Amino acid sequence: MTNPEKPVAASRSSLATSLRALHHGPKLLLLPNVWDVASARIIEEAGFPAIATSSAGVAFALGYPDGQLISRDEMLEVVARIAAAVKVPVTADVEAGYGDRPEDAALTARGVIEAGAVGMNLEDTTGKALDSLLDLPRMLEKIAAVREAAKSAGVPIVLNARTDVYLLEIGAPETRYGESVRRLSAYRDAGADCAFLPGLRDADAIGKAVRELKCPVNILAGFGSPSIPDLQKLGVARVSLGAAPMRASLGFLRRIAAELRSAGTYQSLENAPTYTEINRLLDDRK
Repeated sequence: MTNPEKPVAASRSSLATSLRALHHGPKLLLLPNVWDVASARIIEEAGFPAIATSSAGVAFALGYPDGQLISRDEMLEVVARIAAAVKVPVTADVEAGYGDRPEDAALTARGVIEAGAVGMNLEDTTGKALDSLLDLPRMLEKIAAVREAAKSAGVPIVLNARTDVYLLEIGAPETRYGESVRRLSAYRDAGADCAFLPGLRDADAIGKAVRELKCPVNILAGFGSPSIPDLQKLGVARVSLGAAPMRASLGFLRRIAAELRSAGTYQSLENAPTYTEINRLLDDRK
């Protein structure tokens, strides 16, 4: 009697291998993060080789502020819908794993794999305060727990370990680079596949981090960041946009609302995808 779980695990293992290879290719991996099936299908059809979710984007869409206030199950339900709708690998932003314990991280990793995603972000915040990072030994335990959970599931999940030293402006400015590299080096050695440095925008510091970490580095891009070609030259392996695409969509909706109330016209709707286009996108999904 065949085991139906084996073909599923083999397929997800293949997707994980593909996602990992994208971190070592000739071009950096560019990920405009998504928050639902429609946004994922638009990004997939645009030709991007992988899909990354935005935890903040998903939370906002479901009515939560960012910061692990959404439940693990609600987050993973959206991830599962997205993974079922696209053919490319999906990496899930699951914040700090919805708990400070290694067991919490392992449970989240298993949930990510069960949802059909083959990558995950794991940040080192505690979720209890805006300026609070998890103790380094405990973060390393969480990374080890993710690796063990992935091994047990037979899916070599791509782990993108993140430090929020720069993003949360923790410590004196002159100490942030050293603390970030110290933490990310430890995360790499504990089994992380990629080092995520959101909040760092200085080109010289980014290039130095790439050289010192000697592993794929993920930068969060936005206003004030070096351009994609410049990040490519610096050796950055992965660039994501976080919740910015979702927030930009809300800005578009705000402009529509303002025009409708002030002028009673519909010019802002001119470049929106048609009903037929979106219907086809969702009808063609896997």
